[in-house]
Amino acid sequence: MEKNRNYFVAIALSVLILIAWQFLYVNPKMEKERLAAEAQQKITQQTQPAGTPAVSGQAQPANGAVPGAVESRDQAIAKSARVSIDTAALSGSINLTGARFDDLKLKEYHETVDDKSPLITLFSPADTNDGYFTELGYIGNEATGTVPGPTTVWTVKSGDKLTTETPVVLTFTNEKGIVFERAISIDEHFMFQINDKITNGAAAPAALSAYGRVTRFNKPTTPSAYVLHEGFIGVIGEHGLNEVAYGKVENDVPANHEKATTGWIGITDKYWAATIVPPQNLAYESKYAHFTDGRPRFQADYKQDAVTIAPGQSTDLKMLVFAGAKQVPLVDGYEKSYSIPQFDLLIDWGWFYFITKPMFKLMDFFFRYFGNFGVAILATTVVVKALFFPLASKQYASMANMKKVQPKMEELKKKHGDDRMALQQGMMQLYKEEKINPIAGCWPILLQIPVFFALYKVIYVTIEMRHAPFFGWIQDLSAPDPTSLFNLFGLLPFEVPHMLMIGVWPLIMGVTMFLQMRMNPTPPDPTQAMLFTWMPLVFTFMLATFPAGLVIYWAWNNTLSITQQAFIMKRHGAKIELFDNLKGLFAKKPKPAE
Repeated sequence: MEKNRNYFVAIALSVLILIAWQFLYVNPKMEKERLAAEAQQKITQQTQPAGTPAVSGQAQPANGAVPGAVESRDQAIAKSARVSIDTAALSGSINLTGARFDDLKLKEYHETVDDKSPLITLFSPADTNDGYFTELGYIGNEATGTVPGPTTVWTVKSGDKLTTETPVVLTFTNEKGIVFERAISIDEHFMFQINDKITNGAAAPAALSAYGRVTRFNKPTTPSAYVLHEGFIGVIGEHGLNEVAYGKVENDVPANHEKATTGWIGITDKYWAATIVPPQNLAYESKYAHFTDGRPRFQADYKQDAVTIAPGQSTDLKMLVFAGAKQVPLVDGYEKSYSIPQFDLLIDWGWFYFITKPMFKLMDFFFRYFGNFGVAILATTVVVKALFFPLASKQYASMANMKKVQPKMEELKKKHGDDRMALQQGMMQLYKEEKINPIAGCWPILLQIPVFFALYKVIYVTIEMRHAPFFGWIQDLSAPDPTSLFNLFGLLPFEVPHMLMIGVWPLIMGVTMFLQMRMNPTPPDPTQAMLFTWMPLVFTFMLATFPAGLVIYWAWNNTLSITQQAFIMKRHGAKIELFDNLKGLFAKKPKPAE
């Protein structure tokens, strides 16, 4: 029994350490980074004009940066000719200078749960403080003459507005007679298709290389927890998923990739992403970089091997640009419909991918049935408990058997006294005779730990959980419970410090955890008894900062576990300790004898 209890203590301490690290280290670090990012935004920075891009295999621009004040978003958009974008999912425009995607808002998403709050802005012009854009162009030589790049002004051939029904065609003809024609179309969501046709009207062959880049001037202002990747992302050929954090690139950690013919690259946030899928039939080299000339900026880019076009001939290149929300069904669909390798990994499913994604699928199924993600979490928990019921049955049956042989174990302790070796041998013989596995109760807990973290990932990283309401005051399952015990859940008119935001659901979770632990006898060891007594309170404080959806799951899981344990223990004829433990806890203690 003592060995079995030690396993439980070790598991509890491990989980406690992980949560303490989140509460004491990760959360303060995230808050510090957020404040630093906000302070940085207020600083007037110097603007770099959209000069020659520093793409793979090419030196950084030699012209440097031209001093100038950062402009407002409206000013930057107004100073260049544009073609508007208007779909059910997106609004914005394409900058005809460079044919850049640098003005994009997501119509279906707001900054807060209030539908009247501003729309999410994904792309902004380079001359703004939050510059973020995607650009596709070419690198040539003296023989090819001028080729489309950041400063190229394209002409609209057809289409005055990009919609799902009306594509836009842009053209540019250089001094050598080489004609570039770019057709841009978009689906009903977030995927742009760019088809370039290059016709060589010159007298000599033309050799040029296509490039693409996703450039961003600022990191996210609200950094996410360590369980989620934000920064550079891509699948480079046969090498699979490649993720690099902003900090590593800032510290000049090499992020150049070997040549590949398939894959995609880009920059990802928690819920949004911008990626480019190069032509999948030409070799390209790619890299992630941080440039400090002019305004510091982050860039994911690629450069393809040169193609040679004979006089009078033409060639076609097809690229894809994804810019929008990382909706799970949508991203999965793009992977299949456009044959984009491992595009589903744009969503950070984590190490337990094989658990996390199926769990989301199950939860999404219940959401479509009930229409509420909170209810979907409850239903998913029931399914998980049902799957683990055979293991839980063995766990509680083992505990019931351990209780039955408790008197015999006490006799062994009296018989062998301080002879621990003899006591251990006697206990093992007793386990063998009674057919008891002393560690059987640990396996269900160990197996459920990956499930717990998988659910945490689902709630934390999937955009479907963002601003998803439950009932009552929970209007965002991906955010902590907004109420607090310390201002009587909003009845008292003052703000509560972040560390004291102990809401209703964390309290419910703490109570259910307390009751679950009281289902078992109080450990005879004083240290273990104190640990089991204070653990629900500690977890209440710790989980108060976690997403409300996760806390609701834990509270509901505890409730189901109490019911399940009571049923199994009663079936095996073992005494349920809950009521006796509660009576003993609150009963008046006898005064010590004088």
